[in-house]
Amino acid sequence: MAKKKTLGRISEGTRVRVREGTTSPEFPEISIAGWTGTACEVTGKPPAISCVLEWDADTLARMPADYVAKCEAGGLYHLMACLSEDVLDPV
Repeated sequence: MAKKKTLGRISEGTRVRVREGTTSPEFPEISIAGWTGTACEVTGKPPAISCVLEWDADTLARMPADYVAKCEAGGLYHLMACLSEDVLDPV
């Protein structure tokens, strides 16, 4: 079995929740606070660690339709996001 990559507080496979006050990097008018998912890739070096997240079913079910539409219009994949580790908490 491959070893999980850990660079900071979050490792690949860790379930996370987005901290209060966080907005979408691409659409700063849309709050993503409280959204949850799983880190599927962790990159960078402290203090600049980025996490690629796959949103979970609960988040996808309550994701605003305008966020999905903006992602589709911009050619972005709404099922995943790349966020800085400093806006995430393990759950």
